[in-house]
Amino acid sequence: MITYDTQIRVLYRDTDKMGVVYHANYIVFYEAARNEMFRAIGLPYTMLEQMNIVMPIVEVESKYKAPAYYDDLLTVRATIKELPVVRAIVEYEVYNEAGQLLNTGKTVLGYVNTERMRPCRAPQQFIDELQKYFE
Repeated sequence: MITYDTQIRVLYRDTDKMGVVYHANYIVFYEAARNEMFRAIGLPYTMLEQMNIVMPIVEVESKYKAPAYYDDLLTVRATIKELPVVRAIVEYEVYNEAGQLLNTGKTVLGYVNTERMRPCRAPQQFIDELQKYFE
């Protein structure tokens, strides 16, 4: 299992007229956390792109429990519980500075070979690098 925390400061542009984080911005926060997680474990997306692989989102869920506000410092926890061979399922928890759970979510990502523009499995090199987190 891989778990990684990323901190994100809520900017004014992230809020709506009510002063709370606009609901769709949580998906942007998920992307930031997911990118930082892969970078931190030595597998940045640029590595996959060099292998002619991209990871489009094929499913997304987001559940809102409490609001976040302008200038809040959020912790976005990204977790992968299963080795992502055919698809990567990433779960998220978003907390405020007081440790209150504000949001939970999930993204399901596939793998696409950019030369053929067809779905594929994760490259073996990618799986080999991830394997140590799932033993």
